[in-house]
Amino acid sequence: MMRTLAREIDGLELPAIEKISDSQKKDPFQILISTLLSARTQDATTLAASTRLFAKAPTPQAMAKLTVRQIEKLIYPVGFYRNKAVFVRDAAKMILAEYDGKVPSTLDEMVKLPGVGRKTANLVMILAFNSTENICVDIHVHRISNRLGWVRTKTPEETEQALYRTVDQQWWPVVNQYLVTWGQNVCRPVYPRCQSCALIKMCSRVGVR
Repeated sequence: MMRTLAREIDGLELPAIEKISDSQKKDPFQILISTLLSARTQDATTLAASTRLFAKAPTPQAMAKLTVRQIEKLIYPVGFYRNKAVFVRDAAKMILAEYDGKVPSTLDEMVKLPGVGRKTANLVMILAFNSTENICVDIHVHRISNRLGWVRTKTPEETEQALYRTVDQQWWPVVNQYLVTWGQNVCRPVYPRCQSCALIKMCSRVGVR
């Protein structure tokens, strides 16, 4: 199934974070902040907001000098932009104060940063630090993994742990990229395009009517 997905997503538009990762040459700080901004926000909005923000403050040093109000104006209209502006400023300050200006390279340390949960930390580990030990699970991955019948879980956190047992490790770094791309283009939350899906014969279609 993963090999089929690899072929099928070729040419489809990548999620915003992968675009940012490629354009910023895998800068851990910018990938971290972009991922933080992306929660409950459309890709186009995340990409535009990240571009504006990094044009003004591309490093933790520069970001820490901005006021919360300045960050709010730069990232609007991402979802929960006021809360995220505080997280961005405070994360930059903590990186400077406790990590010598560098994003910590372990998940346990990264989730200590303001606003950073497992989803964000796992994706940064994969994209910025080339980790092969992490799976990033967002709502697309959670939904599609259950729909395919790979797992039977109720939360993204449960899905992450189940996928470590279900998916061969060689695919862990790309699970998020493949399933998010597929979820945005084919396996949509509502009215999934099952008849044009290359996985239809392999899919359990759990919950699909």
